[in-house]
Amino acid sequence: MSIPVPFRKRGTRNPVRDKWLDERRQEARIVVADFVHHSDHLLRLACNVLIQHGETPQERKDARILLVVLEAKHPGRGGNHRSDPEGRR
Repeated sequence: MSIPVPFRKRGTRNPVRDKWLDERRQEARIVVADFVHHSDHLLRLACNVLIQHGETPQERKDARILLVVLEAKHPGRGGNHRSDPEGRR
């Protein structure tokens, strides 16, 4: 269990968290690189990880672009469900 956010010292480095985050970033990069063999759902998760925790601005930008492409592929999955066909709620 991790320490609640209000009790963590801001600005301190946690080597365990940094290692865990590096592993998650690496997994996300692997999923994106081999997108043909992974589901769209897993690709969305990987893109969200890279958008939030990518090491470079270019990596974060590329992940955002890929996420937009995935949303265009299946437009109803982004949580923007409409109650009727004409778009009125």
